[in-house]
Amino acid sequence: MPETRKPTIAFFDFASCEGCQIEFTNYGDEATLELLKHVDIVEFREAMTETTTQRIDIALVEGSYTREEDRARLEAIRNRSKMVIAYGACACTGGINALKNHQDDFADYVYGDDASMSHLRSGTARPISAAIKVDHEVMGCPISKDELLNVISNLLHGALYVAPTYPVCVQCKRRETICRYDEGDHCMGQVARAGCGAPCPADGIPCEACRGLVADANLPALEKVLMERAGFSQKRAVSKSRMFTANLRS
Repeated sequence: MPETRKPTIAFFDFASCEGCQIEFTNYGDEATLELLKHVDIVEFREAMTETTTQRIDIALVEGSYTREEDRARLEAIRNRSKMVIAYGACACTGGINALKNHQDDFADYVYGDDASMSHLRSGTARPISAAIKVDHEVMGCPISKDELLNVISNLLHGALYVAPTYPVCVQCKRRETICRYDEGDHCMGQVARAGCGAPCPADGIPCEACRGLVADANLPALEKVLMERAGFSQKRAVSKSRMFTANLRS
């Protein structure tokens, strides 16, 4: 009998640090190696030189959509892919890139005298879904290995992985992690979307909401807590609370 064709996976990147792709190359555990037995990676700029123009079963897109000329490339990816996964904070919400949406002179501030160079010109940082239909999102900065593997595995089996919708504080309590505020620190776990396992607070690092916000997040209450419990000024409380969520709030 002829050998069954393996599903194909391709990785693409737009405006980002490409850290989520690099994170994937670090996966050398049993679960990842098992997945690689059942799929063919046909394009992955961080790990291989080969490219393809063929149909793709799953396209993983990293990075935010910041230039109108990128729309054609995104549409081409969409048209030849059965499923598109936006993965990483930049692809899902605009990520840290979206901070520039709140600053008029960001190019001059970042690039100085070189700001006028054509390859440095970009516009509003938006999620990939602003340009094309996205079938699933894997949030985080960087993405969670376990979640990405679960998403791909579920899609290959015709199912849809459902990410948690409750806040990170729930996962901290389950891990019996001491609250960062009790340590005199700050944290955004009360409004941040869970699903990562809350490794940052468990390691003594405040949650920065890199997975986005829970539905109906009470941002005024967060800012109040940041001021009263962490000693932030109002300006810092507002800017801190949109580090990864600049497109999700005013």
